[in-house]
Amino acid sequence: MGKHLLTTIFLLLITGVSASAQTEMADTLRSNGKIYVVVVVLATIFAGIFAYLIMLDRKIGKLEKENK
Repeated sequence: MGKHLLTTIFLLLITGVSASAQTEMADTLRSNGKIYVVVVVLATIFAGIFAYLIMLDRKIGKLEKENK
């Protein structure tokens, strides 16, 4: 029981430190205007993944039609 309690306390402390570091980083990026670069890069990555999945779905659909 004590081991689980120590692990829980440790994880809660790490989460608190991580949250404050993330807030500080987000504030810094926002103040420098770099947050928009991060948003554009993430949007580009997700758009690429989405386009790839659509292309893959179409190819799989064609293969399924050919095998029927």
